[in-house]
Amino acid sequence: MAEEKRDYYEVLGVPKDADDATIKSAYRKLAKKYHPDMNPGDKEAEAKFKEASEAYAVLSDHDKRAKYDQFGHAAFEGGAGGAGGFDFSNMDFSDIFSDIFGDFFGGSMGGMGGRRAGNNGPMKGQNLRASVNISFHDACFGCEKELDIVLKDPCPTCNGTGCRPGTGKKKCPRCGGRGQTVTQTQSFFGTVQNVTTCPECHGTGEIVESPCPDCHGTGFVAKKKRISVSIPAGIDNGQAVRIREKGEPGVNGGPRGDLLVEVRVKADPRFIRQDMDVYSECPISFAQAALGGEVIIDTVDGQVAYDVKPGTQTGTKIRLRGKGIPSIRNSNTRGDHYVTFKVQVPTNLSADAKKALTEFDALTGNSLKSGDAPKKASKPGGKKSKIFNKK
Repeated sequence: MAEEKRDYYEVLGVPKDADDATIKSAYRKLAKKYHPDMNPGDKEAEAKFKEASEAYAVLSDHDKRAKYDQFGHAAFEGGAGGAGGFDFSNMDFSDIFSDIFGDFFGGSMGGMGGRRAGNNGPMKGQNLRASVNISFHDACFGCEKELDIVLKDPCPTCNGTGCRPGTGKKKCPRCGGRGQTVTQTQSFFGTVQNVTTCPECHGTGEIVESPCPDCHGTGFVAKKKRISVSIPAGIDNGQAVRIREKGEPGVNGGPRGDLLVEVRVKADPRFIRQDMDVYSECPISFAQAALGGEVIIDTVDGQVAYDVKPGTQTGTKIRLRGKGIPSIRNSNTRGDHYVTFKVQVPTNLSADAKKALTEFDALTGNSLKSGDAPKKASKPGGKKSKIFNKK
């Protein structure tokens, strides 16, 4: 008993009232997924690809779709409607696969009138990359930097033609002036043509018979130039500044590429940046923490005075609004600066300082009196101490 075919609409996963664009889009997805060239040796994928291709061949043709909607699969099996039969293997797939094979192979179906890939018209030149080092402060507020870079300019001897004065170019013998070469590969549906840029003329369709002695036929000469780079305020480490048309020259009259300047920001030991906000620590003395008073805080704008509240504990965090990094899109908008106070414990006290601190302790609770300590407490490392090593 012959295997029953699935409904064509079900195969493509579209409703029966789907328009042509929906049917084509559904088939493209299935064709890319199950194409035998993408699944070599997978018989199941090959069968699904054939099934989807047959469904699309019918539903993309208005006459065949009308017959299928009326008679079903019988319309192509010599049954109802007298369709005369549908032979999938002998169909012309030029209108079905020309754009799909362009996606797969960068080319077209050989012998089927498929589209060509690419052309030898004007093309934009390649982008160039460079880097520049700046300080943390310059990253915050922007700056101007100068960069030495080698750029290609049209050769003054040949005016950019690449030909020795008095000579010209000829049609490329390899591609016949098309700027493209065609290679053929075998696919599930026959011969596929892969269209690529001609390596002989690099897509121009012409070659230089007698190269210019100064540019050696390239049409360009390299020169070292100094370029000014405007670094915007708020730029972060690793971001790049684009300078239009300072890259490689274009092809066939196309525009130059761009110059992408990567910015490397030197770290500042005082600050940590997170997006537009700045974080830092500010040391304060024990007296400042206890009694309060004015302290000086380093910010990206310079030093600012801040009144510490009496009884400030170590680890206390404050926010200085609008003292962070400017927005790279709007320099009038800025982040905040978060400061953490760290109370410094005094060391190397003089005798007078120790006496004063002892008197202070007596006035604030006698924490130094040994009688207030637990009676059974022992000093670390004493006879009553035990050390347990965790395994």
